[in-house]
Amino acid sequence: MTTPAFFQRSELTATLWMFRREFLMVGFFSMVANVLMLTPTLYMLQIYDRVMASQSELTLLAVSLVTLCLFVVMAFAERMRSRVLVHAGVRLDQRLGTQVFNASFESHLNQSGTSPARSFTDLLQVRQFLTGNGIFAFFDAPWAPIYMAVLFMLHPWLGFLGIFFSVIQVALGWYGHRNTLAPSEAAATANAEAGIFLQSKLRNAEVIESMGMLGNLKKLWEARHTTAMEQGTLAQALTQRVVAWSKFVRYSQSSLALGAGALLVINGELSPGAMIAANVLMTRALSPIDQLVSGWRGFISAAKAFTRLEKLLLSHPTRDAANSFGIPKGSYELRDVVASAPGRSEPILKNVTLSVAAGTTLVVLGPSGSGKSTLARVLMNVWPDVTGDVLLDGTAITQWNRVALGPHVGYLPQDIELFDGTLAENIARFGKIDSEQVIEAARCTGLHTMILRFPKGYDTPIGEAGGLLSGGMRQRIGLARTMYGNPSLVVLDEPNSNLDEAGETALVQAVRTMKAKGTTIILITHRPGILEVADRVLILQNGQVQAEGPRDQVLAALKNTARQPRPAPDTPSAAASTSTQLSFK
Repeated sequence: MTTPAFFQRSELTATLWMFRREFLMVGFFSMVANVLMLTPTLYMLQIYDRVMASQSELTLLAVSLVTLCLFVVMAFAERMRSRVLVHAGVRLDQRLGTQVFNASFESHLNQSGTSPARSFTDLLQVRQFLTGNGIFAFFDAPWAPIYMAVLFMLHPWLGFLGIFFSVIQVALGWYGHRNTLAPSEAAATANAEAGIFLQSKLRNAEVIESMGMLGNLKKLWEARHTTAMEQGTLAQALTQRVVAWSKFVRYSQSSLALGAGALLVINGELSPGAMIAANVLMTRALSPIDQLVSGWRGFISAAKAFTRLEKLLLSHPTRDAANSFGIPKGSYELRDVVASAPGRSEPILKNVTLSVAAGTTLVVLGPSGSGKSTLARVLMNVWPDVTGDVLLDGTAITQWNRVALGPHVGYLPQDIELFDGTLAENIARFGKIDSEQVIEAARCTGLHTMILRFPKGYDTPIGEAGGLLSGGMRQRIGLARTMYGNPSLVVLDEPNSNLDEAGETALVQAVRTMKAKGTTIILITHRPGILEVADRVLILQNGQVQAEGPRDQVLAALKNTARQPRPAPDTPSAAASTSTQLSFK
């Protein structure tokens, strides 16, 4: 059976189409359960109109036994449809969990504004709606006209009364949705903003406490908190008003239905048994409509979550595992690369052209804000807005499979991110731990002896983000993680920013070790001491390549430029000279 075109839009819709049999089963069990919902009505009719009139205990026993059997079947149908949906929900999560995780991670990596936590909340919301009472309302709603028809069979006025209360419920639900949805969403957004503001400030509690900033930040938080409280109060007041009216309609319906039945009995148009049965039947007839109205907000929220998930999966489809080109040699070529960022009027990198042969150690220099870190992210294919060609071993970096490429690449960003786990797990990138390679990476960075001093050695937990370690220690662990597995390509962004003299010596030795193995190394730094290990030097200024070539030639050019006499101030040549000197800073 082929998938309809509507369900071929994304992995999400295609996955939902795979569960069509489960939904058909739920529809069948819903049909059985709703038909048997007429059992209490029929039982009352038999009790009042037959048993009470005939005074027959045998008839009472037979009717009761048949009714109990029907109730058992109804309970079985209710249980089965719930069970089918629960199992379908688990399978849905298993099928989509990995895709949503990868897609949300890529979206967050590309600075698209999608939070992985929000994506999984959306998936949970869709799954809970499809397996909860909300979906049952849609399966039960088509049976409301059947119950209404039975009411008309008992008496036309009872049917019209049921339709009247149905219209009232729908109108009340529409009014509640229209008037409470926007305030509720505004209140939720305000609460989330206040919470995020507070959490972000608590991460810097030491700075806040040491410089007495708590009072100032408290005022900012109180403003957000007050706004959230006002929005919440408004939304709660509107919701309570709708709930009060809903209760009034529900209680009025039950009493008026009984009163209308009594009037018909007095006029001889209805039997007492039919009066009681009609009251129960009207409640049952309006129940699916009431569930549909009360669950409409959940449906709207689930529909929005579904749309966000579908857009996410369409924007970030499953990676093609076939795009694996083996172990990279490490040669890079950049052709007219331009890297931009939202909110900037001009690019960060401007027409950068560069060629790095495999096994080369390239040191990148330049003042702050020249685009060095952006260049590192472009080389690692983690910068979202890039034009031009970035080639690794002659193949566009975007075509490489990241999972297959990852073990052969090392990357040390400026902000060292360690994860909750042991030292060995962090060095081994939370994969299968190869003890020999972990120790080798630690030795190359001068960590081995230091780690052995910990009570549990390599099995020592470091806490979330490595909060129990010093800045220099975190940087060395990050460097060891970069070197783990003898990668073919390593990019180091300010690897010595937190290192002392011993740490920098260990860094130089680590770079020498990697060079001896033929690793391509691209090292970004401000410190000139690391230049002794460089084969080539690149100078960046204002996002443009000012100089690039063999180390000794570039350093000689720097010295010659520094020796040149400066022109008189306030002349064009003076400005050009100053710019050149800044380029080789």
